[in-house]
Amino acid sequence: MRVITLAGSPRFPSRSTALLSLCQQALEARGIEVIPWNIHNFQPDDLISARMDSAALAALKADLMRADGLIVATPIYKASFSGALKTLLDLLPERALAHKVVLPLASGGSAAHMLAVDYALKPVLNALKAQEVLHGVFATDEQITQYDRQPVLTPALTERLNDALETFFHALQRRHAPLAHAV
Repeated sequence: MRVITLAGSPRFPSRSTALLSLCQQALEARGIEVIPWNIHNFQPDDLISARMDSAALAALKADLMRADGLIVATPIYKASFSGALKTLLDLLPERALAHKVVLPLASGGSAAHMLAVDYALKPVLNALKAQEVLHGVFATDEQITQYDRQPVLTPALTERLNDALETFFHALQRRHAPLAHAV
């Protein structure tokens, strides 16, 4: 199985990217190949000018075609996900997430931004024809410390993230089950 992680934060290091790093470690421990992508892999001019022929965009599209799943993480700014991430997602083809399981992650200053995952990010992921967009994980800033080193999560956030990863793993397995029975 192959999973793409996509960090949508314009800042590095960031809390949302720290969540992705922890997910990558957990998935690799299960033998899943993880290919990390970051908004910083793209030239700002390519994103702003909507350069559909950019080498980085072509590489991401090729990786997505071969992937079984995507974990996307973003900070929440002013009740929505990062504009840089939105710009990138807008450049993907309409069916870029077809046959993919997607787990959205977000971090924000307060729980007041929690619904941005459901009302801002998930509709875009669905518009890209994701097969299954799972219940996301939202973390407040105080739930993630030392994000510039080895991240430390509160016990409650650790449990929610582990549960989400377990659900993600099972969804990936379900996706492969018909292939195993067809042989």
